[in-house]
Amino acid sequence: MRANAFGCRPARWLLQPRLGESCFAGADARYPEPAARSSSSRAWNPAPRWGVVRAVEGRPPTEEELVARAQRGDADAYERIVEAYQGIAFRVAYVVCGDAADAEDAAQEGLVKAFRALPRFRTGAPLRPWLLQIVANEARNRRRAAGRRASLALRAAAESRPGDAAPSPEAAVLGAEQRGELLAAVNGLREEERLVVACRYFLDLSEAETAAALDVRPGTVKSRLSRALDHLRVVLEAQGA
Repeated sequence: MRANAFGCRPARWLLQPRLGESCFAGADARYPEPAARSSSSRAWNPAPRWGVVRAVEGRPPTEEELVARAQRGDADAYERIVEAYQGIAFRVAYVVCGDAADAEDAAQEGLVKAFRALPRFRTGAPLRPWLLQIVANEARNRRRAAGRRASLALRAAAESRPGDAAPSPEAAVLGAEQRGELLAAVNGLREEERLVVACRYFLDLSEAETAAALDVRPGTVKSRLSRALDHLRVVLEAQGA
């Protein structure tokens, strides 16, 4: 089985004994297929010993149900969660630490740590910001250890957002110039401004998710983003003069 478009292994890596092995290897890497399930194998709900009623046929389990099962030790349920979030986990780690190999390790280690911390996860809280915060913290630790200033190498956001009647002023600024000029301008920002722009516009994280990933308050995200956009306007206008 080949890795996906972001170089991510299938989430079955969580069930393997060699957890130190990278879960985001290159696109040419091959991995053993998970053991095929027989026609008599169980559905996503585990055996009755978990105290969970079997899922209604044809209805996939909700994220809340998967979290509840994973909190009781159901690795299959957590594998399903990882399949949904391993791509964005890698991209967040890459934005923070700026190195693909370190991002791979940070995303894997962060997801493993999240699995171990699931018993402390507050029921009903949004899962994605919580996961991304753990991954981002791991990426920050690796970047500090390497003494590296990360640079962006991501695709710029689209000029307009789906459903917008007209591009917002922020989207107009980010979509006004060529991708290369934009990335150069963003990379010239202060670290804190560069990261908030990357999370909000390149990764399309929500304000709450950005705050969790960067370990700051939502109000701090707003103020940093405002300053960053002001700086980008000045730079891009000077380039177009």
